[in-house]
Amino acid sequence: MTLPASAAVTDVARALVAELTARGETVAVAESLTGGLVVAELVGVPGASAVVRGGVVAYATPVKATVLGVDAELLAEHGAVDPEVARQMAAGVRMALAVDDVPATWGISTTGVAGPDPQDGQPVGTVFVGIASAAGAEAVELHLDGDRGAIRRAVVSELLARLRSRLQGVE
Repeated sequence: MTLPASAAVTDVARALVAELTARGETVAVAESLTGGLVVAELVGVPGASAVVRGGVVAYATPVKATVLGVDAELLAEHGAVDPEVARQMAAGVRMALAVDDVPATWGISTTGVAGPDPQDGQPVGTVFVGIASAAGAEAVELHLDGDRGAIRRAVVSELLARLRSRLQGVE
């Protein structure tokens, strides 16, 4: 997968914030391997405070269970690099960042292996991104190339583009 220019990622973030604002919807972010890069890209857009609820960096595997509600048995059995973990993270962050008991419209998540070493039996570059709404949650598996930084940046780009496509009904 080719990494788009940083400006392209910023353009997608800007368009995503504008579209969420126009729709009156919100987003909450749960990140593992990206360590806050997704929410940083979103909040870099002026006006993002109208739609971004916040982010949870659940870098340590147990935090995925204790803060985001990911099933601890799932984590123990499969590890953090798993599509169901990504789905549960996305669904969990919608609730974790609820305001006045109203969940975020969208929850998005990242979990995977940026390297340098494999994790949970998965090779470097294996990533799952999750997208959740009241209608349910899904996860997409990505296989990315590059060094640790390139993989993390590519995940940000891919996740924001996928959420934007979902909003536009282009899946």
